[in-house]
Order: sequence, then C-alpha cells, then structure tokens
Amino acid sequence: MDLIALVERLGENPTAALFGLLTGTVFGIAAQRSRFCLRAATVEFARGAMKDKVAVWLLTFSTALVWVQGAQLLGFFDASNARMMAVPGSWSGAIIGGLLFGAGMVLANGCSGRLLVLAATGNLRSVISGMIFAVVAQMSLSGILSPWRDKLAALWVTSGGRNMDLLAAAHLPQEAGLVIGLIIAAIALELSRRNRIGFSRLVFASGVGFAVALGWGLTYALSNVAFDPVQIESATFTGPSAHTLMFFLDRGAVLEFDVGLVPGVFIGAFLAAAWGRELKFQGFDGPTPLRNAMIGAALMGFGGMLAGGCAIGAGVTGGSIFAGTAWLALFCMWIGGMTMDVLMGGRRQCAPA
Repeated sequence: MDLIALVERLGENPTAALFGLLTGTVFGIAAQRSRFCLRAATVEFARGAMKDKVAVWLLTFSTALVWVQGAQLLGFFDASNARMMAVPGSWSGAIIGGLLFGAGMVLANGCSGRLLVLAATGNLRSVISGMIFAVVAQMSLSGILSPWRDKLAALWVTSGGRNMDLLAAAHLPQEAGLVIGLIIAAIALELSRRNRIGFSRLVFASGVGFAVALGWGLTYALSNVAFDPVQIESATFTGPSAHTLMFFLDRGAVLEFDVGLVPGVFIGAFLAAAWGRELKFQGFDGPTPLRNAMIGAALMGFGGMLAGGCAIGAGVTGGSIFAGTAWLALFCMWIGGMTMDVLMGGRRQCAPA
C-alpha cells in the first residue's frame, strides 16, 4: 500500500499517529538496548571520563546527523519547512531552559526520554517522575506556568521570523553537515573501541539516531501528500508528553504524531526489556530520593518546554537539522547537568540500564 492509499484509508491524523508509533517503537527498542541517556553522558564527562556512555551518546547524535543530512543532500528531506525551523527560536529560552533541564535530569537520575524507557521496564521511580514531567510540561504549554515561559522566551529571539540555520549562518555548504556528522561518528567509534563496547550496543545506539531520521522522513513524506498542513517533526518528549496526557484527559483531543510517539517508545522499550529479561519492578530504594526526582522532573518539564525541546528534541532532533537554538539548548543542558553533578558532590550513580 502506498502512502496516498494509506492516508485515504486511515485519514491524515491517524496516519501521523501511526508514524509516531513506528518512530517511537524503533526509538524505544534502540534506547533500551543501548542504554542511551544524555544525563549519564554528562555525568561521566563531568567526572573527567570519556567512556561508554559518552561514546553511545556521540554515536547516536552523529548517526542522526549523517542520516538527516544525507537525506537532504539526496533530496529525500527538506528541513526548511520543519516546525523547529519555520518559526522564531528563543535564544533566552534555549539558555535558561537548557540549564534547568540539565540540572533537572541529574536530580531525576535520567533525562525525559530515559525516564520513559525505564518506566516501560518496571521502574516505578521513572513512572512517577515521568508523570510529573508531563504535568509540568502541560502547565508550561498552556497552563499556569505558560505566562512565565512566554516572558522568558521573549527576552531574546532569533531574527527574520525563523530559527537560525547554523550552516547557512556560517556560510557553509550543505555538505558540511554530513562531514560534521561523519567526524563525530569517527570520534564515537574510536571511543567505543577504547572502551570495548560490543557490536550490538553500537548498532542499537545508532538505532536511536536512525529513529530521529525516520521521524523526520515520515512526517516530511506525509506533508507532501496530505491535503491539510502537516507538521514536519520527529522525536521529542516535552510537547508529546503533554499532548499524550491531554489526549487521555480531553475527549476533544485528536490523534497526531506526538500521541503515537510516546506509547510507541513505551511499547518498544517494554518489548526490548522483555526480550532481554530485564523487566523488574523498582522503587525509590536506590540513589535517587523521591524529593530529588520530583524536583528534577518539574525542572525538566518547564525547562524542556522553554528550551523548545528535551535532550532528544533539542539535543538530537533539532541538532540533526542544525537549528541554532537547539544546539545552544543542548550545550546548556550539558553545562546544567555537569554543574548539578558537581554541586551534588559527583557521587550520583548512572541510571539503571
């Protein structure tokens, strides 16, 4: 069945939700098996190490860059009309939100995407943290916290009514994006060799980056055949967590890519954990107390919405199309995470795999 026939049979919104489900499932399987987590990478780096967690993150990031930039060069994808690029970006939101998100993910012992993956394996700490994250994200989107988010985001925005394309701003050819991705991939593979990371984990780490490219490609293809405008987007968890929450609370909510993405990640991670015999109920008897988890989840919910994306949404998805505010938000997430780890004495352990 071709895409046009699929849209005619299901409708545009259900097709978008189906694509979100597919993207999320791939992401969930790959993230669970690779133990991908930005928080773990920042903590490892803050402690002066360049080991497996940094290598996995760099491989995921570079894979997304290579796939997305390669698709653009071949004419299979165009990021210029993606939602993240077609609207003004907030530099102030990227800085403040990125710092808050980075600090929050260390307190919560996992970034938002990692919490969702762990929740699917039976981690009750992540279930509670994830629910708080989704509620605060919704409050920041259209609730009591939205005026504060709007004020902070409006302090410093990109010019020209669009986000900044870093490659264009630096007067670099489009091929430069692919080259940058390949260079980062080479660094990641060298770190992987030094740390003796197994082949299967490398494949799954690359799979996380591929899931980001898959989401971009599917929504772009749908936008080309849909009658009504369709958002060109990919994996992120701040907005989708809020939208998925409201879908189950509001009978008037409609299906969309976001609503399919979050359940897809949960399903994928659950299947991967079941296959690896890693399903296990876990509570708050580990290194992360309830108070820290709640505060961290709240900081991520507000910070991610303010920054325009979470560790995946800004850090990998936005980074793969060289959105200026996404790269700045990612940098600030690293700074916020490393700073919080130092303030806490650098004694925190990595999130359970």
